[in-house]
Amino acid sequence: MSPVTEAIDPQTRQLGAAIRAARLSQALTLVELARLAGLSHPFLSQLERGQARPSMVSLERIARALETSQLELLASASEPWGPVSVTVDARAGGSGSAALVRAHEGVRGPYAEGEARLLVGRRASFQPMEFTGSNTEYGDFYHHPEDEFVTVIAGRVVIDLAGDGEFVLDCGDSVYYDGDTPHRWRSADRGAYRLLIVKQRLQKEPV
Repeated sequence: MSPVTEAIDPQTRQLGAAIRAARLSQALTLVELARLAGLSHPFLSQLERGQARPSMVSLERIARALETSQLELLASASEPWGPVSVTVDARAGGSGSAALVRAHEGVRGPYAEGEARLLVGRRASFQPMEFTGSNTEYGDFYHHPEDEFVTVIAGRVVIDLAGDGEFVLDCGDSVYYDGDTPHRWRSADRGAYRLLIVKQRLQKEPV
């Protein structure tokens, strides 16, 4: 039976549009994305039109094929600035351009071997996120065209930059690497850790 439901909900339609935009930015056809993700071409077509809802496993396959993450696809499907509190002090002549994200706010979702929380809306010129993990083994290498900055805000990690080697990072240490650098990380002492990750945005969202 086909996993299709007409006009499931607005978020599903927005997710389909986000996947289509990411596919086009990679200059991939539906057939090519289907092959890379190991999914059927008709299912992806229905998904992009908002007529099918992907499982988290399917979304992970699509994200990896598009060299992004489930979290970033889900964030792109949310409201333009995500669930944040925008505060402007009119008495101070505020312009209304500041977006405040409280500790309990921000889009959350799976990212690499843990969970991440986006710390700013998707229209920003860079993308900061808080990552929490406890994995003691490496996962697969990730790579993407954007430059990336990582700093450890709790715990200790080992980061593997493929040809550049492995590095132990203590709390307060940071690393910056160019786009397309394969990278992955794990706990250095079997304990939980938190990272602040800031990823470059290569192009602005349409206004």
